[in-house]
Amino acid sequence: MNSIHPSAVIHPGARIGADCEIGPYCVIGPHVELGDGCRLHSHVVLDGHTRLGRDNEIFPFAILGKQTQDLKWKGGVTRVEIGAGNTFRECVTVHSATHDGDATVVGDHNHILAYCHIAHDCRLGNRIIMSSYAGLAGHVIVDDHAVIAGYAAVHQFCRIGKLAMIGGYSKVRQDVPPFMLADGSPAETVTINKVGLERAGLSDDTINALRAAYKLLFREGLTISNALVRIEQELPPLPELQHLVQFVRASERGISK
Repeated sequence: MNSIHPSAVIHPGARIGADCEIGPYCVIGPHVELGDGCRLHSHVVLDGHTRLGRDNEIFPFAILGKQTQDLKWKGGVTRVEIGAGNTFRECVTVHSATHDGDATVVGDHNHILAYCHIAHDCRLGNRIIMSSYAGLAGHVIVDDHAVIAGYAAVHQFCRIGKLAMIGGYSKVRQDVPPFMLADGSPAETVTINKVGLERAGLSDDTINALRAAYKLLFREGLTISNALVRIEQELPPLPELQHLVQFVRASERGISK
């Protein structure tokens, strides 16, 4: 059975899953799909063509699915796709995509803290933490298990790699490679994300290999292409190193050095 407060405003066209809790003064638009077991505390707004999976928890004054702020918006059907088991804390905003047929995507089991902003066309993976007041501009990609500390700002079209961490108040204007820690304004890659790697269960050998790769990329004065060649030639062919090399080679904005 759903628990819906009488002050909530739910459009008849909205699709509400089983066992949802919808608190006081929530507003749900006509094209919203809410998965089973979701909990909306109070004053939550879900609008646009927005679909949420099961067991999401959304705190007061969060707004998910509203129109992009991008001035290129010309109308059409744009979407927000959200997976399962996410937490959106107070006053979080997640905006819909800009162009007809596109989507802003958030995966599963992410923890998005108060006042964070996820702009149009962003794509977030799984088990990401965004601390309070962090903001993602449009078209940012954040891979699994990344951590973005409070007040950090990420420039549009940047990529944040798997198990990367961004320090508080950082200004990220280029890609942050996986497994690394970036900090500063502008952000620089300062070391490997050692604590995050240990918590993720990576072996000592893998962590040591990633530390050696970091030194080749950022401390030896090599060009990026030469550093990648040396990583492939001199370090063990671990999946994590292969992923790091592929990420850096695919970078279009360059990496935060």
